[in-house]
Amino acid sequence: MIRILIDADACPVKDETYRVAARHKVPVVVVSNSPIRVPQDPLITRKVVSDAFDAADDWIVENTAPGTVVITADILLADRCLKLGAEVVAPNGKPFTLSSIGSAIATRAIMADLRAGGDVIGGPPPFSKTDRSRFLSSLDEVLVKLRRRM
Repeated sequence: MIRILIDADACPVKDETYRVAARHKVPVVVVSNSPIRVPQDPLITRKVVSDAFDAADDWIVENTAPGTVVITADILLADRCLKLGAEVVAPNGKPFTLSSIGSAIATRAIMADLRAGGDVIGGPPPFSKTDRSRFLSSLDEVLVKLRRRM
């Protein structure tokens, strides 16, 4: 069964996900550490987990299988979900894949080392209309691909 899990606490594309999911009639689970308002729609459910470290990530991993689409910017969560056969899309529309996740993890580690060493480095670029558009297109493509497989 195809479904979408959103790592929702800092996700800027929840509304876009709901729209694409509705068009494809795919259920969505919004996973967060605190209550988040979701539309009243039978396809959309909310799962509030504890505020323990990685509780939302752990719940997502425990509920991921082939046919699951995970929406997250968290590289380590993306890695865990890819290993379980999920499709993973970042909010900026860039898909995480088994072939790209290694370099993303390495870059993340390098940036963490630089920050730990006191280097002042910028964060990610601001979220843009282009990112939002790319996300809509990427999510639609992933859902079409999954439908063809299943």
